[in-house]
Amino acid sequence: MSRQAQISPGQILTGSLFNEPMRVETVQANGLASFVVGLVGTQSERFRKVTLTADDLERLTVLDSEQSFRGDGRLLRLGLQAYALGIAYEFDPYFGLSISRVDPLPHQLEAVYDYLLKLARVRFLLADDAGAGKTIMAGLLIRELELRGLAERILIVCPANLAFQWQRELKEKFDTKFLVMKGQDLREQFGVNQWMDRTRVITSLDLAKREDILPGLRQVHWDLVIVDEAHRMSAADESHKSLRYKLGELLRDTSDHMLLLTATPHRGDPKNFSLFLQLLDADCYADVKSIREAMNRKRAPFYLRRTKEAMVYFPQRREDGTWAAEKIFTKRIPHTVDFHIDGAEFDLYRDVTRFVKRESARAAAEGEDPRARAIGFLMSLYQRRLASSTYAMRRSLEKRARRLGEALTRAADLAKFAPPELPDPEELEEMEDTERERLEALIEAVSLTGSAEDVREEISELKKLALQAQAVEDAGSEAKLTNFKALLQKEGFFDHADQRLLLFTEFKDTLDYLMGRLKSWGFRVGCIHGGMKAGSRDEQGTRLHAEQQFREGEIQVLVATEAAGEGINLQVCNVLFNYDIPWNPNRLEQRMGRIHRYGQRKDCLIFNFVATNTIEGRVLQRLHEKLQEIRDALDDDAVFNVVGEVLPAAHVERVLRDYYAGKLGDADLEERLLRDVDERQFRAICQNALEGLASKKLNLEMLIERRARAQERRVVPETIARFLREAAEFVPLSLKMVPSVPHAFDPARTPSILRRYEKDPDWKLPGLADRYPRCSTDREAAETGKLEWVTPGHPLFEAIRRHTHVRALDVLGKGATFYSLQHESPARVDFYRARVVDGLGQVVHERLFAVEIPEHGELRLQEPSLLGNFVPADPPAEMPAVATFPEATTWLHEHALAPFLDETRKDRLSEVDRVSAHVELSLTELLQRADEDIGRAASDVDQKLAGAEGRLAQAESRHAELLARRDRRRIDLDRQRALTLQAVERLASVLALPHPEREAPEVRRLRPNFETEATAMRVVMEHEQAQGRQVYDVSEKNLGYDITSLDLASGELRLIEVKGLGAPTGTILLTPNERRVAQDRPDCFWLYVVTDCSSTPRLQEPIRDPARLDWNEVTKVAHYYLSVNAMTKPMQVREDSPPYGGDS
Repeated sequence: MSRQAQISPGQILTGSLFNEPMRVETVQANGLASFVVGLVGTQSERFRKVTLTADDLERLTVLDSEQSFRGDGRLLRLGLQAYALGIAYEFDPYFGLSISRVDPLPHQLEAVYDYLLKLARVRFLLADDAGAGKTIMAGLLIRELELRGLAERILIVCPANLAFQWQRELKEKFDTKFLVMKGQDLREQFGVNQWMDRTRVITSLDLAKREDILPGLRQVHWDLVIVDEAHRMSAADESHKSLRYKLGELLRDTSDHMLLLTATPHRGDPKNFSLFLQLLDADCYADVKSIREAMNRKRAPFYLRRTKEAMVYFPQRREDGTWAAEKIFTKRIPHTVDFHIDGAEFDLYRDVTRFVKRESARAAAEGEDPRARAIGFLMSLYQRRLASSTYAMRRSLEKRARRLGEALTRAADLAKFAPPELPDPEELEEMEDTERERLEALIEAVSLTGSAEDVREEISELKKLALQAQAVEDAGSEAKLTNFKALLQKEGFFDHADQRLLLFTEFKDTLDYLMGRLKSWGFRVGCIHGGMKAGSRDEQGTRLHAEQQFREGEIQVLVATEAAGEGINLQVCNVLFNYDIPWNPNRLEQRMGRIHRYGQRKDCLIFNFVATNTIEGRVLQRLHEKLQEIRDALDDDAVFNVVGEVLPAAHVERVLRDYYAGKLGDADLEERLLRDVDERQFRAICQNALEGLASKKLNLEMLIERRARAQERRVVPETIARFLREAAEFVPLSLKMVPSVPHAFDPARTPSILRRYEKDPDWKLPGLADRYPRCSTDREAAETGKLEWVTPGHPLFEAIRRHTHVRALDVLGKGATFYSLQHESPARVDFYRARVVDGLGQVVHERLFAVEIPEHGELRLQEPSLLGNFVPADPPAEMPAVATFPEATTWLHEHALAPFLDETRKDRLSEVDRVSAHVELSLTELLQRADEDIGRAASDVDQKLAGAEGRLAQAESRHAELLARRDRRRIDLDRQRALTLQAVERLASVLALPHPEREAPEVRRLRPNFETEATAMRVVMEHEQAQGRQVYDVSEKNLGYDITSLDLASGELRLIEVKGLGAPTGTILLTPNERRVAQDRPDCFWLYVVTDCSSTPRLQEPIRDPARLDWNEVTKVAHYYLSVNAMTKPMQVREDSPPYGGDS
């Protein structure tokens, strides 16, 4: 028979002509030498109509769809597992979590899995209170979208000082590498659009908003955009859109998924909030009426906000044995360490302040002259340094004097250069200490003032002040240092070497000074400053190494500049000293956030050093007292989180600069500083009606139950290791096991055959390495031993999984034969995959179903894991009748597919309908206004008023645009609602035959008695229910255990295998599936044995992790047994049983 005559619907074609296996749907002759074949990709589900010649067919491999049940049972089982692992996120509800290095909290799970992933497109504003762990929630979303093939090109936009934190946490917790894109990177690659070349990018908000950057961004389409501190994108109103807001609009229009993150989502103004929410959905929030309706209903589309009261840990056992869900955030207790400076120190302060005020006034008189502005900046900086430490002040004075002296010799040259462009005060406040020092040095080098004689006078004065400062240092009587040492003694730091302290200062010079002093007092000291690179935990001299040493107790006191204010997590410490107070109140909150965050179990003590007889000290103390008063009045820590919404970052800087320049007097200073620090403003934000949209309580019981279900279904390292071990021989790839390390192996060189999967259209992972170092599928083992963690989402795992599935296609088409100890007569099990797809073409859910068709009796829906209990066998000489029974498609639809579709539709419609209602409300309101505008303009036309016809045309055009917009959105939402079953396909069939050894005397003796088992099940169910647990009988599902038992108070889950014995002694048997699950789930698998079921049933002491016992294998049937003797107390489990078949 010719090759082309063999082509028929249902077959699978593979070969170089196609980039994926293709299923034949239709075949039509096209003359004598060719065929027109309708093909569907088995992976992409794309239909192609292809003309194939006789030569083409010779180059193809044809996999027959006819069921012969003669395939390799092992490979068929592996092929189905490979498919199932490709959609593992469908049966493991927290799959992204299973393969990430995080242990999330209840509110984090709720956000990602109950809100974000239920959307057809992720468009969401997550507005939890500060410290909720936004990078973890964003990272989980990234991982879940990646696993679904929905996110490859990802952009994260954040303030510049948060870029390192994002990069670090995504690498450490999710093993995802992001590039931090800086202005320098873009300048160095002239003519190349770096945004297009990179797939995972972090960049700063203020870089991305620049007009010279936006054209490059506009060319790129992103799968996912995440914006941190997103409130900075808000606009005052429609006619005053900031550059940041315009950036938000661009990102909205060039991305599929968008997540905005902020702790301060609104300013108490519904109109402003509506405009902000239009960055997510311009239709849903087109009018403020939409947000008012959401306030009435207490829920808004695309929006979630949880307050700190809602954030708790999962329940943990207390010392008294009870379980409780503790609040995540401990108390924060601030203390002011106020002191006076006097004597020579006060004289120095007075003389430096006089110098600063004189030079500032002189600079102010020059107006907007760039050099004068530079001097004003420099003088303000000197005063900040003086407030920090005498040493920092002296260093600046000396450097300024030296640079002025050098500049005198080059005055003519310097005059040719303009001073560097000064950043605006807000940008200055976000600079790290090293950036600010570089700017200071540049300004000092070019800011000559006046004539040469004036410069010489300034140098003389600077040197005199520096000598004064040196004398104060030499006297060793600085008031702040004295108070600092006294507080260290009072708080016990000298006496308790294990008590850690985080010490913050604004300036690197002060840091150096304090390091020297602390070392001389005998402390183990480390530091973090802006001049240190991020590095790693093992690289000395880097930020992460210093952090690690502090965590491990090698360092007792960690001295830090603002470089540690973000991206460094130090919950091991609960005491923070602010040696100087930052002039930006937000900085203070960021500093405290390093220790006052989730993971901190103690109350946090914050000590602020303030010299109350200096202008700066008095002003800062009054500001913080006022903020604390407002916080106490509102009883809400959120006051400190939203201070940036009330006061600009550079507010204190601006006020004090005006004071130094003589624009404000002493009497005006406090009034000007506190003018906007008003309780009503903070109340408008913190307690506005918009806060009615915030949740103050979680449904913790539901989340505990869901976490337990996830624990029950999660893909464990043992399963992944077993799959890799078994699949590797079909590559082939040598994996040398490492018995001393859990689930570890040394892989040989990566075979070239695996590299072809990198070219698959849906491959979204990095390329394969030529060779991998030692690997483990166990997260803890990989972290401890610094091994490669291979898990779903890793390129090596994914390539092996895909290759295994491709290798198994032929066997899946043929089917295979198995022996089953549980079957008394032949049966066929058909495996189906089905997808629910919406009208936009997006796969909403995909499932694997198994239908058992018995020779006699009713059809049953089975768990796909049923195959685990079967033993591969040779096909029988004569096939049983059930082998040729027709497919049970009608029964499958009624009992599996229709419920699957209904369940998916229910989830989808609730959210789509909510969005639809708000879209209709907003756009109908705008249409009504457009109608009114048309009416007014038409009336003006009738009255022949000037310009009326133009206004009428504009109003009609606006009305038509709104109508078209509403129609487009209705169509889009209808398509999101329109769910259909697609790609329903039988993947494989297996024949289950009764095991030939089933009736052997030694096997029959081990088979369970159904009455005994029923009694044992009843006893165990009653026992667990009496403990107040949530108990389910799952024995019919063949999951490898009989009962799930959940303690809702503690969250403890037990997967219970029940065994019953009629007498006090006997033998219990584990099926392969039961033993496999016991081995894979030592954390929650329990064996409950009930003896004396024939008389008075007795539940024996439950056995946790029974796989650790030495089970004896019944080699004939691949089952496992133990001998039990309940005559002894406690019950004796005989692991050293006599030879099988002997007396027990």
